[in-house]
Amino acid sequence: MAPGRSSIRPARPDDAGFIARIIVAAQRGPMPRGWFDIALDRDEAACLAFIARLAVARTRSWYHVAHFLVAEADGWPAAALCAMPAAGTLVSARAAIAEIAAESGIDAAAIGQRGAYARDCWVQGGDGEWLIEHVASNPAYRGRGLAQALIARALTDGKAAGYAQASISFLIGNQAAERCYAMAGFAFAEEKRDAAFEALTGSPGFRRFVRAM
Repeated sequence: MAPGRSSIRPARPDDAGFIARIIVAAQRGPMPRGWFDIALDRDEAACLAFIARLAVARTRSWYHVAHFLVAEADGWPAAALCAMPAAGTLVSARAAIAEIAAESGIDAAAIGQRGAYARDCWVQGGDGEWLIEHVASNPAYRGRGLAQALIARALTDGKAAGYAQASISFLIGNQAAERCYAMAGFAFAEEKRDAAFEALTGSPGFRRFVRAM
């Protein structure tokens, strides 16, 4: 990061809108649509509004500001990621979506049905791992080392919390993410592919990298 111009801090409730944009960007990767685009089946503004509510929901999932770190550059949020224990993440994510769907008058079951396309190729770290997810930067601030700095901070936090291994997943074909994570010391652990997933998204599936802390 540029000396004296960047810093990392925990996300705050007033970052909800920024976190929503980070989640959408991370889920899409190089593809035109990500999980929320497909599962919500709404335009981008509606998807961002829904995710922003998840970021401050009563249920603290991997969409919640409580689990995000934000890198600021020139005094503005420029990049972020989620870092938390892997245990229970899918359960809390479903609960958070159900909470906001109920408040928004949206059918949570329909969200789940549309989003089920990812089940056959999703890969995630085990319950004893430190999970890093939703890594993305504002395009205007790419190339400044923000993602690397965020990952380093997330690894430090995970080690301090007693975790020995970190896990990170991304779309197969997201070469920028793969280079970033390899640079941070992560290495291939597994991948899953699914023809139906590829037909819908353009990516063959998910790949998972891990590294010791």
